[in-house]
Amino acid sequence: MTISTSTTTDDADLTALGYEPSLHRKLGRYASFAAGFSFVSILTTIFQLFAFGYSFAGPAFFWTWPIVLVGQLLVALNFAELAARYPLSGAVYQWARRVGGETVGWFAGWFMAVAQVVTAAAAAIALQVVLPQLWSGFQVVGGDPALNTVTGAANAVVLGAILLVATTVINVMGVRLMSHVNSIGVTCEIVGVIAVVLALITAAQRGPDVVMDTTVLQGSDLGAVGAFLVSGLMAAYVMVGFNSAGELSEETRDPRRTAPRTIISALVISGIGGALMIITALMAAPSLDDGRLATEGLPYVLTAVLGTFWGKVLLVDVAIAIFVCTLAIQTAGSRLVFSMARDGKLPASALLSTVHPRRGTPMWPSIVIGALAVGVLAINVGNAALFTTLTSVCIVMVYIAYLLVTVPQLVNRLRGDWDRVGQTMPSGLFSLGRWGLPVNVLAVLYGAVMVINLAWPRPEVYDPAGENGILLYSAPLMVTIVLLLGLWIRRSIAARASS
Repeated sequence: MTISTSTTTDDADLTALGYEPSLHRKLGRYASFAAGFSFVSILTTIFQLFAFGYSFAGPAFFWTWPIVLVGQLLVALNFAELAARYPLSGAVYQWARRVGGETVGWFAGWFMAVAQVVTAAAAAIALQVVLPQLWSGFQVVGGDPALNTVTGAANAVVLGAILLVATTVINVMGVRLMSHVNSIGVTCEIVGVIAVVLALITAAQRGPDVVMDTTVLQGSDLGAVGAFLVSGLMAAYVMVGFNSAGELSEETRDPRRTAPRTIISALVISGIGGALMIITALMAAPSLDDGRLATEGLPYVLTAVLGTFWGKVLLVDVAIAIFVCTLAIQTAGSRLVFSMARDGKLPASALLSTVHPRRGTPMWPSIVIGALAVGVLAINVGNAALFTTLTSVCIVMVYIAYLLVTVPQLVNRLRGDWDRVGQTMPSGLFSLGRWGLPVNVLAVLYGAVMVINLAWPRPEVYDPAGENGILLYSAPLMVTIVLLLGLWIRRSIAARASS
């Protein structure tokens, strides 16, 4: 009876914000937390990107992790306030729209939607790093399974496409199934992270002061500061998507209180778990200077520490983490598309805003996100370097979307509008109070610095093979293309609506 009464209150709250309830409220606090934690997916991303960070700054790259964590926490605190005030699906779009206006909101949603399609493809392709190591039969294309080979790239597309089909089916079946699968997967991932940290601690060959080793930084061709900034991209790539709890607000019970807590907890727990994985890996690595940490990364350490059997058990856990990470990204993206379509802001809005009457889920946005992600995957067959570049650029678009929320939010605070909105809210909701302005200012400054750092045309990031100079400028070029395409789509929709 309590749940029924709570749901009725939540639905009345939604109606007051301008929308009739159509999605099913099935998510509790843990399922909401799992949505954000699985999007970040530290077991997946650190497994993939440890070598990247280490190759530029050595053990000192650890310090980029707490720096990015603090910066993203500033953003998350602002998001938490917005989640309490506007508990709506398509959170980034809705938040930006309500604090910055229709145009700002549309482009925040547009950049985020494009980024989520590419991110879903990037998460799905990670299966190629794991499954062929478990069993050679997963290399269905045959040949070398390495991602940088023709056969490895092609097989990655096959495995990734199968995964995206599976996550699409789960999303189409309804939020209850999605939340059960995601929660089980997140539990497995958390257990895996704890097991990894404990195993690495027991095998430590040096103390935690290893993170003070700046030898690689001092010898870098980029200079110490330049190398440190590039290594920080590893953490910047990982710690995004914590806002997913907000994307599912209309399917969460008591979202005004649940979503703010789970947005922050998903980021904080991911940050602490990731920091422990990095520092214990550095402590347990057989060698810091034989070159293997910079090329093989965390898998090299885990194989040395765990051996073949337990190493394969961990690979199974990583595969599960990749699965739920892809599922969470697609789910968040589908709710964003649904929310924009419900407002008539996308092509085929009538179809994309349809909710299945029995399952209570927006089926077509999930199908579209899955299909587009498979299309992006196909790029990897012909040009793996271009695919890698695209996945790097999409993170730039995520940070831009975040800025399109925090900047107008700051403008509202400076005008005094934010306080007036707060006076009409129910008591006891998450609020930064007098800390709101300084936290918001710092969040905007951090976001701007990270966009510049992510997009800066460095060959080490965007053209490591030195084969295509234009890839150096792929971030500003891609952002410009997405912006122009968005302008064309938005004008086309407006013209159709006025005719």
